[in-house]
Amino acid sequence: MRKLKIVSITLMFITFLFLYQTSVYCMPIEGLKIAASSSSSTISVDSIMDEADDFIKDGEASSDIDETQLGETSDFLYNLLLGIGIIAAVGVGVVLGIKYMVGSLEEKADLKQALLGYAISCLVIFGAFGIWKLAVNVFSSM
Repeated sequence: MRKLKIVSITLMFITFLFLYQTSVYCMPIEGLKIAASSSSSTISVDSIMDEADDFIKDGEASSDIDETQLGETSDFLYNLLLGIGIIAAVGVGVVLGIKYMVGSLEEKADLKQALLGYAISCLVIFGAFGIWKLAVNVFSSM
C-alpha cells in the first residue's frame, strides 16, 4: 500500500512538471517594430512613449461605453448571482436541517460542525454581495 502511494505521488509530480512547462523564445531587438504607423525603423524610448501617448489618446477619443447599459448589465449580473447564492444557501440549509432532524447523536455532532462552515459561507456570500452593492452605489455617485 505504501509503495502504491509513493508511485502515485511520483507520477503526479512528473505529470505536473510536464503540464506547467514554459518556453522562452528570444528575438533580436533590431527585428521589432513598434507599430505599423511608426515612421522610424529604430526603437527608442521616445518613440515608445509617443506610441503609448497615441494609444491613450485614441482610447480617450472613442468613448463607446454606454453607462446605462453597463449599469443594467451590472444589476442583472448582481441579481442573477444573488439569486443563485440564495437558492444554494437555502438548499444546503434544508439538506443539513433534514439530516439533523433524522440523524443519530453522532451525526448531529458532525452536522453541528458542518453548520459552522455553512454559517461562514452564508456570511461570505451575502457579505460579498453587500460590499458589491455598496461599492456600486458609492462609485456611481462620483
